[in-house]
Amino acid sequence: MTSFPALSNPLSGTGLPSAGAPGTAFWRTMLALAVVLVLLATTGWTAIREHDGTPGPYAAAVGAWAKDSVAGRRLPGPHEAPGTVARFFRSLGEKQQRRLADRHPLVVGNLGGAPTALRYRANHKALAEARDVERERMRDQRLTEEGRQNAGRRMHRFASMLEPGRHILAFDPTGPGRAAEVFGDLDRAQRVSVVVPGVDTDLLTFEKSDRPYSAPAGMARALQQRQRAAAPRTSTATVAWADYTAPTGLGVDAASGNLAAEGAERLGDFVQGLHAPHIALFCHSYGSVVCGDAADDLPDRVTDIAVSGSPGMRVDHAGDLGTDANIWAVRDEDDWIADVPHMEVGGLGHGADPVSPGFGARRLSADGALGHTGYYVPGTGSLDNFAGIATGSYSTVSCATSDPGCVGHPARTL
Repeated sequence: MTSFPALSNPLSGTGLPSAGAPGTAFWRTMLALAVVLVLLATTGWTAIREHDGTPGPYAAAVGAWAKDSVAGRRLPGPHEAPGTVARFFRSLGEKQQRRLADRHPLVVGNLGGAPTALRYRANHKALAEARDVERERMRDQRLTEEGRQNAGRRMHRFASMLEPGRHILAFDPTGPGRAAEVFGDLDRAQRVSVVVPGVDTDLLTFEKSDRPYSAPAGMARALQQRQRAAAPRTSTATVAWADYTAPTGLGVDAASGNLAAEGAERLGDFVQGLHAPHIALFCHSYGSVVCGDAADDLPDRVTDIAVSGSPGMRVDHAGDLGTDANIWAVRDEDDWIADVPHMEVGGLGHGADPVSPGFGARRLSADGALGHTGYYVPGTGSLDNFAGIATGSYSTVSCATSDPGCVGHPARTL
């Protein structure tokens, strides 16, 4: 990804009053408007998505679920509260639970409140079925060559997610797809970290062999390993949460908050279903917009929200987020996101810069991190700091040189 080019004075030679020096409020506004115009010109006013009217795999699965029952009892809706779902499954025997998971893997695998192990089982079955579908599509001559190649990439991704030892907590192959993966023992962990990724996140980018720490699975795996090394006596688990529809590319979707609002609702529902007494959110890039939107509806068990490479959190100040959680922010010197105007104009843009002194977040060191996707690379100061926050070891957290008092006495010492 590239930064936006520098703009010349838009009023030069017009006879209108001078705009003043670059860096003034006028210039920042003009730059934001120019970016808006570029986005609209390159992506269009609206995103038009073709749809043939056929329900996707998850929608079809929900339809079958709604018609089913167990022992004459209706099944809970897929959007019912996790507590309601948990009580329903506790009322069933183990065989009944497994039969439901085997009959409706896509629903049970994504059902907040269902037993964690049962969701793993259901998603394993759903992944195996989706892998087989894509394997057949690879040989389908009715598809274009590109379509068959894409089927091959999806088939290999699903096969990878089926490897022994992986714990897939959510999976939906519809469209670009969604997923969540757990590292550690989610049911027993006293501290759970949730990694919320940003733009261009889907099933094909959920993990990467090249630059693994730029993908959700690699980010979460690195954070969990660093937590275990830094605090081996602390019971932790980390979730790679890519269970929302992220924007594709730097278009209008990425510049607006529409997908973030939808993602925030899903994130809030997911966090409500976690049992750990201490939860920390680690939100990268557009993921920080999602976390900002979700903040005021999160339970008090969310003690920390740390954003990296953030375009903004949809507010002007950390105090406006409506949460008592500690707010942390980090950005390395090479991150192109610094060149994106941090403001909101006409519904586009995400507000103030979280690493600016006036925002009110505790600014972290990113020592050793390079670029927009380098914050979770082992050996970086940013990953070390994330692990310190995740384990409640605030005294180990290192501040940005511009904010030497960022740790001090956190608002919530745990």
